[in-house]
Amino acid sequence: MILGLFAVCLGGWLLHLRIHPPSKNAAYLIPFFSGLISVFALPLFFWFRRTVVLGYLVDGFLVIIGTITMAHFSIAHFEGPVTLIRLITNTLFADIAVLWGKFALGRALYLLEFLKADTDSLPKGRYLRYPNMGWWWVHLAGMSVIYALGNILWK
Repeated sequence: MILGLFAVCLGGWLLHLRIHPPSKNAAYLIPFFSGLISVFALPLFFWFRRTVVLGYLVDGFLVIIGTITMAHFSIAHFEGPVTLIRLITNTLFADIAVLWGKFALGRALYLLEFLKADTDSLPKGRYLRYPNMGWWWVHLAGMSVIYALGNILWK
């Protein structure tokens, strides 16, 4: 699974380098360094038990940041009438889906390390607490609001 995570990260990073070379725009340095961390640091974080939690957190926040920025780019550059087909094919929806696939791999690696048996499960009744998915949804929503406010207030 670590090799799969590496392959997904490498593919996304190389695709991003081809579409948005950092030499053309300084804003492209953020995805460049995010990809660099994803390709080289994340597999190492998940390789060692001591750093699996760090890998899970870094992976999750990189996915959230990528989701927010790619969704904003899609909204800012959307042309034509809004239809379901156009939302799927003329936006970065596919790229965001690959990004969440990367998160799923990281989450699976995290859970495989810390849930010891088939009978273990995540704590019940604490959906909004770490490491449950509610925790990630709260952070996605909160960071989206902060990003939107920053975009609105600092134009």
